[in-house]
Amino acid sequence: MVMLPGLSLVFGTSPASTHHLYMAAAMAVNMAVAIPAARKHRQAGAVRSDIVRRVLPVMALAIVAGVLLSNLIDGSYLRLGLAAFIFLYTLGTFIALALRKPDHSGTRERTSTPNLLAIAIIAGLLGGLLGIGGGVVMVPALQLLCRLPLRQAIGTSAGIMWLTALIGATLKLATLHTHDQSIANALLLALLMAPGAIIGARIGASLAHSLPLPIVRAIIATILTIAAARMAGLW
Repeated sequence: MVMLPGLSLVFGTSPASTHHLYMAAAMAVNMAVAIPAARKHRQAGAVRSDIVRRVLPVMALAIVAGVLLSNLIDGSYLRLGLAAFIFLYTLGTFIALALRKPDHSGTRERTSTPNLLAIAIIAGLLGGLLGIGGGVVMVPALQLLCRLPLRQAIGTSAGIMWLTALIGATLKLATLHTHDQSIANALLLALLMAPGAIIGARIGASLAHSLPLPIVRAIIATILTIAAARMAGLW
């Protein structure tokens, strides 16, 4: 959700199929980011292995379906869809911060099979369709539907994403030729972004267990709102 607007702003959006190239690159970097982040969260005891085992197979299938669906849609529409999704996400973030919803530590969990299946399907489909990390959907969903504490939701999401990102990125790269885009160009973009992203993921995973998360969320939501406005041509 950060890389795609950034690539659009830096390298442009023409032709429309370029967005599929950016999606493939971003999904490849998502994989590289998720692996060290998952390791860091696991060391902090924040990964719920029981939930990972139940969500992972369904989300893997859903992300495949999302990627295949994205290949049927013009890149310009996908770009606008991503901008709309970011606007909704940041609006929800600001509302949640204003309401000051408490963490769910100590409350009764609701990790029923229907709840976890719904999260896996929605996160996987949106991740594959828009080229975003499924964690942006999974983290708030694990909080709201399953009543997980925020840090457990973040850690569990990272524990799932490393494999689903690998599956989604591989499929998107393999189908780039249908949009007259090059796998080599996508991998070059990914290689240029990956070192900084991996370093940032390690730092971010550590800070998630030490910084006041509401402040971090407010800053990120503000940056994303500006980026989405630029990507949609509103600013």
